[in-house]
Amino acid sequence: MYHFFVKTIGSEDEIRISGADFNHIKNAVRMKPGEAAVISDEKGGVFRCSLSRFEEREAVFVKEAPEKSSELKTKVVLYQGLPKSDKLEFIIQKAVELGAFKIVPVEMKRSVIRLDEKKKQAKTARWQALSQAAAKQSGRAVIPQVAFPVDLDTALEMAKDTQLVLPYEEAEGVKSFFDFLSGIKTGDTVSVFIGPEGGFEREEVEKAKSCGAKIVSLGRRILRTETAAVSALCAIMLFQEKNEE
Repeated sequence: MYHFFVKTIGSEDEIRISGADFNHIKNAVRMKPGEAAVISDEKGGVFRCSLSRFEEREAVFVKEAPEKSSELKTKVVLYQGLPKSDKLEFIIQKAVELGAFKIVPVEMKRSVIRLDEKKKQAKTARWQALSQAAAKQSGRAVIPQVAFPVDLDTALEMAKDTQLVLPYEEAEGVKSFFDFLSGIKTGDTVSVFIGPEGGFEREEVEKAKSCGAKIVSLGRRILRTETAAVSALCAIMLFQEKNEE
């Protein structure tokens, strides 16, 4: 089923879609009146709708019934150590599919690439477009924001007053991660810090620990950065959804 996003759904029976999505609906997928779609807004409202008609520059849908939201009861923010761009694109896609609320690229000491301000702007716009595509594909109720890249100090400041966790290959035993997951409550914001290709430097781990980060293990194997991000988010998503049943 097609999935579209609007700024706000409102209380009216009709939802109007314009711009690029209007062109996609009318000329690309060529929806016909009566066909169904799911429409979400920025506040997480989700409705099953049917196409009513086309007007000059708008596709007009009629609400049929609210849909159950696919969003987690906690907000999960991924602070991803900046890897090579193709890896980050993969991580963004999978993070959105697994329920991340926001993705923040973080420049760390072992990050392989360095971006100037112009490249950061262009990359962030592309990353946001990837997030939107992944949100549509996976049936998300919101489009996760991909933030402008920041340094580690800024990232830790952004994550203060949240449940902060940092998977690290030198941490002992996966029990530490399950203990962390058990302490998450509905409404919490969980901040997950993942190192870049070369991993964290000890100084970075200690800095995060001093800010309240729980240092945990994802198992006995050393994981690539993209594998670590997916593994951590998958565990959080499954643990949260199990507790919601």
